[in-house]
Amino acid sequence: MSDMTEAKRLFVLDTNVLIHDPTALFRFKEHDIHLPMIVLEELDHAKKGMSEVARNVRQVSRFLDELLGGASKEQIDQGLPLPRTFNGAAAPSRGRLFFQTRLLASVLPNILPGNTPDNDILSMAMALRQEHPSLRVTLVSKDINLRIKATILGIHAEDYYNDQVLDDANLLYTGAKEMPADFWETHSKAVESWQDSGRTFYRVSGPEVMHWYPNQCIYLAEAEDLAFIVRSLEDQAAIIEVIKDYTTPNHSVWGITARNREQNFALNLLLDPKIDFVSLLGAAGTGKTLLALAAGLAQTLDDKRYREIIMTRVTVPVGEDIGFLPGTEEEKMTPWMGALLDNLEVLSQNQEGGEWGRAATQNLLSNRVKIHSLNFMRGRTFLNKYLIIDEAQNLTSKQMKTLVTRAGPGTKVICLGNIAQIDTPYLSETTSGLTYVVDRFKYWPHSGHVTLLRGERSRLAEFASESL
Repeated sequence: MSDMTEAKRLFVLDTNVLIHDPTALFRFKEHDIHLPMIVLEELDHAKKGMSEVARNVRQVSRFLDELLGGASKEQIDQGLPLPRTFNGAAAPSRGRLFFQTRLLASVLPNILPGNTPDNDILSMAMALRQEHPSLRVTLVSKDINLRIKATILGIHAEDYYNDQVLDDANLLYTGAKEMPADFWETHSKAVESWQDSGRTFYRVSGPEVMHWYPNQCIYLAEAEDLAFIVRSLEDQAAIIEVIKDYTTPNHSVWGITARNREQNFALNLLLDPKIDFVSLLGAAGTGKTLLALAAGLAQTLDDKRYREIIMTRVTVPVGEDIGFLPGTEEEKMTPWMGALLDNLEVLSQNQEGGEWGRAATQNLLSNRVKIHSLNFMRGRTFLNKYLIIDEAQNLTSKQMKTLVTRAGPGTKVICLGNIAQIDTPYLSETTSGLTYVVDRFKYWPHSGHVTLLRGERSRLAEFASESL
C-alpha cells in the first residue's frame, strides 16, 4: 500500500494482506477497498486452529462483521463507510468497503488458464478497471508472484507497506555514534565534570547533542579504549558517563571479557539495573547470546538481582520440519535451543574447580536457566526474571508486543537477532518485530540498543561470513 496523497483510488486486497495485518481495512485513508468473494472463501478456510494465522483471520472476520452491522443489500452494494476512528483513536480511513456481490465476466487472457484463487483476484481487478476507468485500481498483495502476474497484465500492483517501520534497513538505529574528531574543541566551552561512586560524568552542550538518544554509545575513532554512554538529555545539554571497561580479565563477567567496543558497550547495557529493555543486533558469531547469558548469570547467581533466566525463541525451522517432538514443554524446546546449550557449555568451562566444579556449575545453570515456548506466553507475567528472546527477527510486531508486555516488576527483557536472517513468511528487514522495537524504544530512557559489528567466533566463521 502506498502512502500517496492523490485522486481517490480503489484497492483490491489479497487474502495475505488481511492475514498479515487484520487492521489493514482501516489503513487506506480516503481510498475505497474492494474484497473479492474468493478472499472471503480463503479466510473461511484458514480460520480454524490456534496458529497466529488463524487468530488473525478470526480478527478480520470480527472486523468485517462489525462493519456489516445489519446493513441492507442496497447499503452493501453502495459500499460500507469505513470508520473515522479505530480502537478509540483517530483512523486515517474515510473510504468505503465494497464486496463482490455479482459475478463479473472473466477478462483474463488465455495465457492464464485454470481457475486458481490468484487468477480470480486478477480477473476481478481487470473487471473493476474496465467498470471504473476514472479510478486507479490497485491490487495490494504480499505475494510477489501475484504482483508480477498483475504487472504483466497491466494491472497496477503494490506490496502492503503500512507495517513497514523504516524505508530502508540501513536507516535502523545502531545504538552507537562516532563523534567528529574536533568534538572536544567545539563542545569544551561549557563542559562540567564530576565523579560519583567511582563513575565519571560530563555535562556537555553543543550542536552534536541534538542528535543523541538516551543510553547511546558515543566514541572517538582514535580513542579505541574510551567511550561514553548518554545518561540524560536536557534541552541543549547532555550528561554522559565513561562506560565501564569489561575488556580486561580483572573485570570479566562470568569469565567472559569484551573483545571489541560494541561488546563492551553491550555488557554495560546488560549489567545496568536502570535499563529494563536491551536489544542486540548482529550477524552470527558476534557474541549476542554469550554476552546476554553471561550478564544474566552474573546478575542472577552473583548479585541475586533476578530469580532466574528465561529463554525463548520462535520455532521456525531453517530446513524441513522434523515433526512433533516428545516430552514436556522444556524437552520439546531443547532441540531449538542449541545456541543456549553451546553458550552454557562455554560459560561452565570458564569456571574453576576441575571436572567436579564444572559439573556442579553445569547442574546449577540448568536449574536457574529455564526454556519456555512462545506458544504459552499469552496471559503470563514474569516477576524478577531475566527474559531472553532469541531469534527475535522472526517475530511480527504484534508477537513482539505480546512478549515484551509479559514483563512484570523487576524483569529485564533482552532481544537478540539478526535481521538479515528472517525465516518467517512475509516478514522483511523493515517489517520485522525486532526492527519495530529497536525503532520505537530508542527514545525511552530505560532501554538500550547496540548493533554488534565484528564476528568473534573463529577465523573460519569470519571468512565464511564475508566470502560465502
